[in-house]
Amino acid sequence: MLYHIYEMNHAAVAPFRAAAEMGLWALRHPLNPFAETVAGKTLAAALDVFETTTRRYGKPAFGLHETEIGGKPVPVVEKTVWERPFCKLIHFEREPSALKNVAPQPKLLIVAPLSGHYATLLRGTVEAMLPYCEVYITDWIDARKVPVTEGSFDLDDYIDYVIDMCRLLGPDVHLLAVCQPSVPVFAAVAAMHDIDDPCVPLSMTLMGGPIDTRESPTEVNRLATERGTEWYERNVVMTVPWPHPGVMRRVYPGFVQLSGFMAMNLDRHIDAHWNYFDHMVEGDGDSAEKHREFYDEYLSVMDMTEEFYLQTVDEVFVKHSLPKGEFVHRGRPVRPEAITRTALMTVEGEKDDISGVGQTRAAHKLCTNLPASMKTHWEQPGVGHYGVFNGSRWKNEIAPRVREFIAAHGSRPAKS
Repeated sequence: MLYHIYEMNHAAVAPFRAAAEMGLWALRHPLNPFAETVAGKTLAAALDVFETTTRRYGKPAFGLHETEIGGKPVPVVEKTVWERPFCKLIHFEREPSALKNVAPQPKLLIVAPLSGHYATLLRGTVEAMLPYCEVYITDWIDARKVPVTEGSFDLDDYIDYVIDMCRLLGPDVHLLAVCQPSVPVFAAVAAMHDIDDPCVPLSMTLMGGPIDTRESPTEVNRLATERGTEWYERNVVMTVPWPHPGVMRRVYPGFVQLSGFMAMNLDRHIDAHWNYFDHMVEGDGDSAEKHREFYDEYLSVMDMTEEFYLQTVDEVFVKHSLPKGEFVHRGRPVRPEAITRTALMTVEGEKDDISGVGQTRAAHKLCTNLPASMKTHWEQPGVGHYGVFNGSRWKNEIAPRVREFIAAHGSRPAKS
């Protein structure tokens, strides 16, 4: 019912939002003498804040049309190379003619989180790796846009998707999982080793992921443990309303996830919008543009299927199945000890309030048969969850270490 109320509220506000857009156009028109007055700027800023806070944000674009290799610009084109109902695999193809004199570079599959935001949240992650790797990324589909006739999608399906993409890209691929996918990526690699799959990845880098949420539990972890899966099923899972293509599909709505994230730091978001208002009145276009860029991404959210969301909560945050050795994929136990030929790197942020320090590093303890020479860990000082994969610390301190790790494990170790 809440989803229907949300949709009705959005529809009810639409005329006022349209009026605000018209008012903005008039107030900012260069021929309007009122535009440069304090009163005009104040009214325009108020209308802008109203429009941006009531808008429905669609999926952003990656916008990565060029990279730089060897000091020269290289055009980049996005191409979909694999597709299923709930995911597309995007290849950031660099202009082949510009790579003629460049040594072969590693193939990198970035597995984006399916946790409310679109894969474009990793724009900075992709951008930092593009000059050095052949980059692919999972582009998860908003569940409210997938008709119920396409069937369900759960954690087992997620793992199957990762395995299928590894087989598509071949045995020379490296994996990089950001946050939520650390668990299914780790499980997929273990499952591939267990059946001696020839396409097991050369390496996997897990960043800020909930491998073992018993380590340094955060508020998010504590809530899941205290409430249990049944509470989430009763209170946050809803039915997609008409007119979305996924009408009647049961989902965890993105707007509910976003509300939870914003509530964790509500004062900071309110202050940010007040500052945005002041910047526009003062004519500080650069600061206002930075605000818009951040919130255009942050407020763009997607729905997750009920079965995937609840299974993830239950297995990862309530039962702790993976570190306890109780995780199962398609009826088969997932055995981390089977991993012997995929190098492992874990990355954590010192101030991460979503995946606490030690939760990702726990993967090393599970890989009991992986040689120490194939294990690496890095804890980045001074960064929170998003700083692990975006921003200056990622670009200047973390990404070079990840690239060094990938380069060091560019060949397959011999079978024991």
